[in-house]
Amino acid sequence: MKKIIFALSAALWITACGPKAAELPADQQALMERRTALKTQMESLASELQQVEEALSAWESTDNLQLITAHDVTPAAFEHYVDLQGDVTTQENILIYPELAGTLLEVRVKKGQQVSKGQVLARIDAAALNAQVAALKAATALAKTTYDRQSALWKQNIGSEIQYLQAKTNYSAQKGQLDQLESTLAKAEIRAPFSGIIDELLQDPGTVVAPGPGSALFRLINLQDMYVAVDVPERYIGQVKKGDKALVVIPVLGDTITSAVRETGNYIAPSNRSFSAEIAVPNSQKSIKPNLNARVLIRDYQNPKALMVPLSILSENAQGEQYLYVVGTPDQEGITKAEQRTVTTGLAQGNLIEITSGLNPGELVVLEGSRKVRDGQKVKVIAPADEQ
Repeated sequence: MKKIIFALSAALWITACGPKAAELPADQQALMERRTALKTQMESLASELQQVEEALSAWESTDNLQLITAHDVTPAAFEHYVDLQGDVTTQENILIYPELAGTLLEVRVKKGQQVSKGQVLARIDAAALNAQVAALKAATALAKTTYDRQSALWKQNIGSEIQYLQAKTNYSAQKGQLDQLESTLAKAEIRAPFSGIIDELLQDPGTVVAPGPGSALFRLINLQDMYVAVDVPERYIGQVKKGDKALVVIPVLGDTITSAVRETGNYIAPSNRSFSAEIAVPNSQKSIKPNLNARVLIRDYQNPKALMVPLSILSENAQGEQYLYVVGTPDQEGITKAEQRTVTTGLAQGNLIEITSGLNPGELVVLEGSRKVRDGQKVKVIAPADEQ
């Protein structure tokens, strides 16, 4: 390096110490020859100066180059989800009331017990009704006997038609009263309307109960048919539909359940401009309870070959265009050049966003250091971001 600088300095000194104006040849031909020689000498010096600059650039330390990390953009599956909030519920969550007034004679189940549809849960004292039924059965049997005899006589043209019709009407009336009383008596046994779990016992044996508010006997819940009801903003009406993949997150349980939209509403509520959707919640372990808060993620977009980059590396110019920096393949020392690239973005999920145009698979995008580089600037890649 010192030899090159010395040679350049010597050449410039010789030029400065050349013949003075007073010593120049007087004739035109000699002056033209002198000019040609000086031009040749200047060109030679310029070429030598360029070589010196290139040598200095080659020997210059790379410590002053901007250090960056780069990421190889590879197509990957991308799913976007609508993030909503809702509560876990079930359509089979009811209070069971008595349909007959009387003293609660017996409770046959315990809290937390699994019961089947039609199973007897409790009995109400119906001694008076039993007596009435017994008496009415006897009266109905007599009425039937009378009717049968009158019917047989009438077929033989014996007796009057009025007697036959009176016997028939009396039997029908007695039979109707008996059926009605037996139906009422059946209500003395409280049965489960569906299979489920006894969640609450609300009355003790010996309590006088009656139909109506305040006399509920049990709370019965079916934990099998669970779902989350959510309100979906109307702008998603074209994306959210029955059968779409959904994730149900139960924060207090730390569970994430993969499910699907089982029903969507057909009505837009004017109050919040949304439509309803139900997401099934499988609950084989019965750990999920009604009214638990749930976060629901409904898939509204997917691309199996999306180009995803971190949101943090995107910038926006004065025209509102988004851009990022890409670099070419680094040399052995990791040195390459940054290029500003205008891109079009799609949907974002978390800290990643899809690039829909302006970027090709396999290109290297600048990650760390992206805010410090400029278009065309030399940079040094210290390591792929994936290896950090």
